[in-house]
Amino acid sequence: MISFASDYIAGAHPKVLEHLTKTNLETLSGYGTDTYCESAASKIKEACGCPSAEVFFLAGGTQTNQVVISTMLKDYEGVLCADTGHVSAHEAGAIEFSGHKVLTIPGVDGKIDAAGIKKFADKFYGDDSHEHMVFPGMVYISFPTEYGTIYSKAELEEIYKMAHAYDMSVFIDGARLAYGLESYKADVTMEDIARLCDVFYVGGTKCGALCGEAVVFTKCNMPAHFVPSVKRRGALLAKGRLLGVQFDALFTDGLYSEIGRYAIEKAEELKKIFAEKGYRFFINSPTNQQFIIMSDDKLREINDKVTYSFWEKYSDTETVVRFATSWSTTDEELEYLRTIL
Repeated sequence: MISFASDYIAGAHPKVLEHLTKTNLETLSGYGTDTYCESAASKIKEACGCPSAEVFFLAGGTQTNQVVISTMLKDYEGVLCADTGHVSAHEAGAIEFSGHKVLTIPGVDGKIDAAGIKKFADKFYGDDSHEHMVFPGMVYISFPTEYGTIYSKAELEEIYKMAHAYDMSVFIDGARLAYGLESYKADVTMEDIARLCDVFYVGGTKCGALCGEAVVFTKCNMPAHFVPSVKRRGALLAKGRLLGVQFDALFTDGLYSEIGRYAIEKAEELKKIFAEKGYRFFINSPTNQQFIIMSDDKLREINDKVTYSFWEKYSDTETVVRFATSWSTTDEELEYLRTIL
């Protein structure tokens, strides 16, 4: 049995695990105040070209989204995102549980645009009763999106400008940031990401770490007294070193980028295999997530040989499934996949 179910099915990249092992017996202060968190934060700020950025490490993606959104929004505000956005579709109402509504707008291939933001905002403020409604206070996008698509620099610039025109901050979910930045279609850098949002996070869990996300507040805008706010939400890790050590490794000698490039290379090989076998693609994804239309009969045939993720039904007899690559994908796994398709 092989698996392409997700990009976090394996543990940690060997270099990350090595760094964890080497530092294991060191005695360090807690709650993210250790020297490795400090070192990792410095390296991330350098990669962002944003020396004034404020970096904070959290353990997981849903936790990060909830903490960032709930601490940055006013109590009467909600967050605007694509109807397929992760905070709307796959986080069990975590944002609403914090007291903030998710306000959705139609997306195309997982993406929203400046025009959609304007349309929503104009309709909201054009309603004489908007004081009785949830105000749009933030725009949330993912890079890459849930469908593996990415925004261009021009699109990000337009979204950032439009959001700020309506007094909304911009939050970029970078759970799979390494794969977006290293995509062959990407025209943005991490410096561009930092410049064109108010806060984003560098994903570790899906990009080679055991766990962990690095939140980057790019405009000296970390919410006041952020530590007690994080702790109050049950998200403050006592052994913050676990996160700092991993990100210190990920941002040493270009490892984070290397992980992204490798997964993209394997995704391109995977796409070639499916194309040669005559399968159709649900969407043209330029990143490590690939969405394939397969017959239900074929899926039953390979179910005991490979794992993948169900995405959605395509027809009465066909299903869209997701195959994802990562740092742990091997040539042997790809070759075996070829033999069973």
